[in-house]
Amino acid sequence: MRLTPVASLCHLRAATSALPALPWMGVWLCALALCTLPVARAADAPAAKAADHAAAPAAKAADHGAAPAAAKAPATAASTAAAPASAEGVVDLKKAIRANMLDKKNLTLVITDKPEPKPAQAKANEHAAAPAAHGAPAPAKAKPKPVAHAPAPNPKASRDEIKAKAAAMAGHGGADAGGHGGEVHWSYEGEGGPQNWGKLKPEFNVCAIGKRQAPINIEVSATLQGPAEPLQFNYNPSGGSVVNNGHTIQVDLQGDNSLTVRGTTYRLLQFHFHTPSEEQINYRPAAMVAHLVHKSADDQLAVVAVLLDPGQPNPVINTVWTYMPLDANDRVRLPLESIDLNELLPKDQRYYQFIGSLTTPPCTENVLWNVLKQPVALSKEQIRLFQQLYPANARPVQAVNGRPIRSAQ
Repeated sequence: MRLTPVASLCHLRAATSALPALPWMGVWLCALALCTLPVARAADAPAAKAADHAAAPAAKAADHGAAPAAAKAPATAASTAAAPASAEGVVDLKKAIRANMLDKKNLTLVITDKPEPKPAQAKANEHAAAPAAHGAPAPAKAKPKPVAHAPAPNPKASRDEIKAKAAAMAGHGGADAGGHGGEVHWSYEGEGGPQNWGKLKPEFNVCAIGKRQAPINIEVSATLQGPAEPLQFNYNPSGGSVVNNGHTIQVDLQGDNSLTVRGTTYRLLQFHFHTPSEEQINYRPAAMVAHLVHKSADDQLAVVAVLLDPGQPNPVINTVWTYMPLDANDRVRLPLESIDLNELLPKDQRYYQFIGSLTTPPCTENVLWNVLKQPVALSKEQIRLFQQLYPANARPVQAVNGRPIRSAQ
């Protein structure tokens, strides 16, 4: 098939424009006998056109016959060397076009499967995409390492633990608070509550196994009723200080204040408060109770319990509340002669009497208890003020265990 220079250039451009879509990656031009493109001058166009019409059937037949052979033959350097070439050798197509040599040379277009060199990144992308292209599972991505987090502090520290720590810093058993890491201190509820007092320390063992523990419920019908000696109070206006010991509000008194009973005189040390009252009369507690703690010369203890019920404001309570400290282990000094405990005692001073114990650890026994029968009034506001600091600081009643209880007539 003869082509004019213009026509041959168009055919070559059309052929080369389709090459990127082929599976072979390179195009090389050399003198091989696979496809020959004879080129004629522009002046010979009429003759060439006639020759083309004459040669078309033969060329078409040759093309159909040669295509399978060319497709099957491997395009290697050895095959190109063996194929017949032009006498003038290999001609570069671009140079031939620039030199206007299309009319002088027989040019052969050869397509080979030699791949072009690929950039490193392209090769890396091809290798990464290969498993997915063949249906193989893609390599699993590396899982990020878990970030270690520091344990958060427990934002929900129990109210019991907070109260126990405050109690440990003040008063009862608080002196050794710093030397027993993790030790549970006694309180009125939770892990350090009354049910566990006997387990907290060896010296608290009596709280669990003692047979004469206080407080108790006083069943009036079961008491020893008859004549009894009066309680002899010798109280005078005194000073002192008010302390918040972490368990209650306590007043440490100075001055000459004493109680005489059963032929023994006991000096007044301090008084403090519980709500509700720890002592019960026929299973009924009072709103509050004041415990007046006395000690004899031979270290025997005697406690007077004054039951407190709602009514008129009490002057002694008013003075104590005026100087009430707010923080645990805080102490406030009282003015001289500001406390007269005669104003806290009822007019009727008959009492219930029994042998009991301290109502706080270490629960020491052989304490003489005197519970005044007649309650004393204090206002609801005075009760509420104390309960804002200590809503409930009473030990539950303990077993009587057959103890005799005197009811003074």
